[in-house]
Amino acid sequence: MAAKGKWSNLSKYACRAYFFLILLQVPLFRIQCRSGVCTSPIQVTSSQLISSEVFPLPVVKALLYPGAFVNGLINNMTVPSWDNLLNIYNLTDIKEASAVVDLQRLEVLAGSYFCVAGSLIGLLKAGRMSMFGTLLVIWGLVKEGILGKPVNTDPATAVFVYPTMLVALACSFLSVKYDLKKVARGGTAPTQPVVKPLKSSAKSKLK
Repeated sequence: MAAKGKWSNLSKYACRAYFFLILLQVPLFRIQCRSGVCTSPIQVTSSQLISSEVFPLPVVKALLYPGAFVNGLINNMTVPSWDNLLNIYNLTDIKEASAVVDLQRLEVLAGSYFCVAGSLIGLLKAGRMSMFGTLLVIWGLVKEGILGKPVNTDPATAVFVYPTMLVALACSFLSVKYDLKKVARGGTAPTQPVVKPLKSSAKSKLK
C-alpha cells in the first residue's frame, strides 16, 4: 500500500511538471512551422488552431499568454500586451501562410496536439496521452534530423532538440499510473472459482 501511495504521488507531480513545461512554453525543440520557427508544442498547435478556426481566438491567446508572460519577464523584463500577442508569435497573417510546412511534419503537428491536450487532461486524470504525444514529436524530430525528411537546406531553421526534451519525456512516462499489483502478478488475471452444478436431490424411496 505504501508503494502504491508513493507511485500515485509521483504520477501526480509528474503531471504537474509536464503541464508547466508545456504551458510556459519551455523550449523543447526548434523546428520550422507555419508561423516561422516554433520551439514548443503550444506554438505549433496555436498556428493550426488559428488558421483552421477550430477554437475562438481568445481561447488560443489564453494558451499562449502564460508562456509569453514568463518569457517577457525573463528576456527583457516586460509584460506582453494581450492585444499584441499575435504579433509576438507572428500569427497575424497565419491564415494566408502555406500549410505545406506543417503537412511535411505531421508527426510533430499531431504529437503537439496530444502534448497540449494531455498536459491539460493530466491535471484532472493521469493518462497516456502526454507520453504518446511526446514520443510522436520525438519521432518527427528524429525523422527530419537524421533521415532528412523533409529536406531542409536553411541552417537557421534546422531541427534542434533541447535537453529539456528529456525532462518532458521523463515526466510523460512518470505521469502514467501503473497497477503495481498487476505488474507483480505478471499481468495474469485472477483465477475464478469453478462453480459446480448442484446435484439433484435424491428421490425418496417408496415403501
